[in-house]
Amino acid sequence: MSRPTPLSGYPEWLPAQRAVEQQVVDELRRTFELHGFAGIETRAVEPMAQLLRKGEIDKEVYVVSRLHADADAQPESDDRRLGLHFDLTVPFARYVLENSGKLQFPFRRYQIQKVWRGERPQEGRYREFCQADIDVVGDGVLPFHHDIEVVEVMAEAMSRLPLPPLRMQVNNRKLVQGFYRGLGVEDVAAVLRAVDKLDKVGPDAVRAALVAEGHSDAVADACLRLAAISGTDAAVVEEVRALGVHSDELDEGLHELATLLDATGGRRGTVQVVAALKIARGLDYYTGTVMETVMEGYEQLGSISAGGRYDALASDGSTTYPGVGISFGVSRTLGPLLARGVLTGSRSTPSAVLVALASEEARPQARAVAAALRARGIACELAPAAQKYGKQIRQAERRGIPYVWFPAEATADGAPAVRDIRTGEQTGADDASWLPPDADLRPSVIQPDDEQGE
Repeated sequence: MSRPTPLSGYPEWLPAQRAVEQQVVDELRRTFELHGFAGIETRAVEPMAQLLRKGEIDKEVYVVSRLHADADAQPESDDRRLGLHFDLTVPFARYVLENSGKLQFPFRRYQIQKVWRGERPQEGRYREFCQADIDVVGDGVLPFHHDIEVVEVMAEAMSRLPLPPLRMQVNNRKLVQGFYRGLGVEDVAAVLRAVDKLDKVGPDAVRAALVAEGHSDAVADACLRLAAISGTDAAVVEEVRALGVHSDELDEGLHELATLLDATGGRRGTVQVVAALKIARGLDYYTGTVMETVMEGYEQLGSISAGGRYDALASDGSTTYPGVGISFGVSRTLGPLLARGVLTGSRSTPSAVLVALASEEARPQARAVAAALRARGIACELAPAAQKYGKQIRQAERRGIPYVWFPAEATADGAPAVRDIRTGEQTGADDASWLPPDADLRPSVIQPDDEQGE
């Protein structure tokens, strides 16, 4: 069999890299649960009509089909009517509608799951990737303080991760929509989509696009002046007021943004929350607060965390379930850091101990030692062969296992011993009581650049 060719856009991690991803996911889960968010998982596929009913993303949806489709299948059972979900918000809206009678509102959920999107593969952009979402959904109404809550929770979660400094940029769709309508703009959605591309194409291209759509130079310039406003406190409100545009929707958006900044603005650990009025979010279902996060030094990746308020995404015709949520791109964020060696795992195996073998006949006794260690939560494995002890130690070194457990017949005093192969220190040990330091119990995330700089 010839060597397989890697598929672009479908990341696969080596064991030490996978250990980093797992620890990031575990930290996210712990933080979300500390704030009362319950974990769920939704199916991988959704009806195409559901996936495409909001926003312009039809070119990125993967359609599900069987190799040998049933020509006589009824339309409602045709797999071609199904697509892989491209985010976790649309499936969650469907989940709420299907289970509304069994949920307690406001319903807080987190979801850490794979999604699929037919994007052009590049650094930080994949066709299959892991995403972590939190959302709060209400029954009929959802107070604004939940917008503040999801910003606080995600900022706290990201600040606990081994990442470079992050900048969470917040805005409000009511603010920008009210501003555009105050200028006399009729197709507000088109302007939102144009401005949302500001970081990708630059102000000149956005201005040209707005003028090409029939807007005057004055309107285009006003939209760009609004997009240039940023800050960490409610002073941004006065900057918007100074532009001389008025509308009730604008006033409501300004009030909500000011309230959000009063509660969350500024530095929160490694995460800075800042108003950035260029943030619009291209998807049509956002109705209020919107957020996008960039990683300092990796701005070319674009947003690694994003979300917002959606008041009408989930509705059964009689009841509407408004929500607010934010996602964190696990694969999107970690991929470049792992590829560049900025992050790695301390070892490629969960094992903290290699149990050495005196001989093949002693393997049952070695298994008993390993079982006793595992019963107390210490990951370990047996040496693959009863080679010379020096070779067994080198086997542990190659795998990054910090300790080797020697049987009684291998020590001078005839008692079992454990050696820290990093320092050479060896001590007597009892498999019923010995514990490694907490830092060695499982692989840790290390940042080689930081170590070199110390």
